[in-house]
Amino acid sequence: MKIRDFTEVDLKIPMLPDMEIAATKTAEAMAEYLSFDQDKTDEIKLALIEATLNAFEHSNSDERFVEIKFEASNDELTIKIHDRGKGFDEKKVEDPDINKKIKADYKRGWGMSLMEQLMDSVEVINDEDGCTIILTKRRG
Repeated sequence: MKIRDFTEVDLKIPMLPDMEIAATKTAEAMAEYLSFDQDKTDEIKLALIEATLNAFEHSNSDERFVEIKFEASNDELTIKIHDRGKGFDEKKVEDPDINKKIKADYKRGWGMSLMEQLMDSVEVINDEDGCTIILTKRRG
């Protein structure tokens, strides 16, 4: 396949119900541009939903929006989800125990684990400007 030029798309969405779905439309278009198969495209979309919902629910951002940058290069899609909130320590996020979760009233807490299973890499950057989750998926 021909090597493609670097392509970047920026998206800014408000922290409103179902806006994470709007972001998946852009992810789907970028995955199609890179000729990802449907399974990988669906994995990207699900990981993006998790990252975006985490920003909506946990950032405590006064600005109430999330910036998403999609970067397509050759056979790789990188998505950077940034909020201007308080951030979090990814090392303190526990891996969910499926046996305990099934029996528990609170079923949430799968986001980071799910993103890590769906994507080729997941990176969390916390700094004075907020929190950025970087999701990367390769076509091959």
